[in-house]
Amino acid sequence: MSLILAACLTKNSYQEEKCQSQINALYECCNAFYKARGEDAKTPSCPKPNLLRLKMKQR
Repeated sequence: MSLILAACLTKNSYQEEKCQSQINALYECCNAFYKARGEDAKTPSCPKPNLLRLKMKQR
């Protein structure tokens, strides 16, 4: 998922607003990751759980 997002951002000169569907999909994937593995799980592709919740709430 993060490769798809990176490709979108690169293609669109890093304009996040043009990659909203990919960003939303990444956040949903990250949310599922933390639900399955717990809030102490780590991955370089996802924001920390508290930041992820904030970002999802802001969408």
